[in-house]
Amino acid sequence: MGKKDKMAGTRFVPNNQITLLQNGETYFPVMEAALDRAEHEIYLISYIFKNDTIGQRIAEALRRAALRGVKTRVLIDGFGSDNLPETMAVSLNTAGVMLMKFRPKISPWTLQRRRLRRLHRKIVIVDQRSAFVGGINIVDDFDLPDQTSSRYDYAVHVEGPLVRDILASTRRLWSRVTWSRFSTWTRFSPWGRDKDRQAFFPESRGSMRAAFLVRNNIRHRRDIEGAYLQAIEQSQLEIIIANAYFFPGSKFRRALMDAAGRGVRVVLLLQGKMEYRLLYYASKALYGSFLEAGIQIHEYHKSLMHAKVAVIDEQWSTVGSSNLDPFSLMLALEANVVVDDKNFAGTLKYSLEKSIAAGAHQIQPNSWKVQPILLRMVSWLCYGLVRFMTGMTGYASGKDSGHM
Repeated sequence: MGKKDKMAGTRFVPNNQITLLQNGETYFPVMEAALDRAEHEIYLISYIFKNDTIGQRIAEALRRAALRGVKTRVLIDGFGSDNLPETMAVSLNTAGVMLMKFRPKISPWTLQRRRLRRLHRKIVIVDQRSAFVGGINIVDDFDLPDQTSSRYDYAVHVEGPLVRDILASTRRLWSRVTWSRFSTWTRFSPWGRDKDRQAFFPESRGSMRAAFLVRNNIRHRRDIEGAYLQAIEQSQLEIIIANAYFFPGSKFRRALMDAAGRGVRVVLLLQGKMEYRLLYYASKALYGSFLEAGIQIHEYHKSLMHAKVAVIDEQWSTVGSSNLDPFSLMLALEANVVVDDKNFAGTLKYSLEKSIAAGAHQIQPNSWKVQPILLRMVSWLCYGLVRFMTGMTGYASGKDSGHM
């Protein structure tokens, strides 16, 4: 399963090939081709599965796989995929696709923790050989009116021994959901049994060390946040974080400001377009303290930003589904891949710097200081409201929405 790394809590597995995929236009063709090569089993997990051109394309690939005898399992979130039409679900089930919704009973009138614990992971596993992990939902990048550029996001294609960890975690999640959904008779149902649990010895496919981290509400509440904090605290040269919904807790903020204080270049690439008004203004409440600490802030305006990635010291990097906000860090089920490899980090850094140069505006400290007082007041009111709403759940966490 890999050896313990010097960074406690992160178990790196050697001999993997990790390929960076930027935006849906790159991701979906590679993932669809893998689905069409499947011979034995497929798992697909997504927060959003939308009935648009992309959703229909992927649904057809899943149908084709199931019809040729591939055991095909799909798990989507009951809130994020609430609008999936019954016709698509029936079409998938008729072909033999096992489709379930995570926490399908939702209510807009409750702040109960169990209602806010959403399935936010985006994972695809094919034949115990290949896995995809990232932030990209099953949705068309151009699904919004007047959108001229694709949604900005990342995923990774994983080949090698790390697939074993991703598969084991996904199988455990599937088993828990089937058990809770079908109760005692699940043990007699093919949906609850997994006949493909044979010994699995994946081939070495490359030279990259990587780890698969999840956040759940059982044993792994802070694994992703902890990995970020350890890498930030050990940083010596540079931290680049791109995150769509960024208002982390005080410990995370202090770690970034301490890094900047010891001479580390800290760069934040954040959402520049307004998608959710409350979150948009709440995140701006933190700009002043970051800028005063010497942290660079760039807002991405070319398109809607959905990325959740980071590169630290041109060696450590992560790609996944976890935002750096209370919802992702305290409530949702998330999944990230962490890669300890200079070449992969260089590829991701180049992509981020290219995106900053072509699609972002830097917030200058002097110009931020003269922002209208009304904007500052609105930002802090929104921030306070988000903290209050999330505090009502008992976790200092927030509720997800839309394309998060």
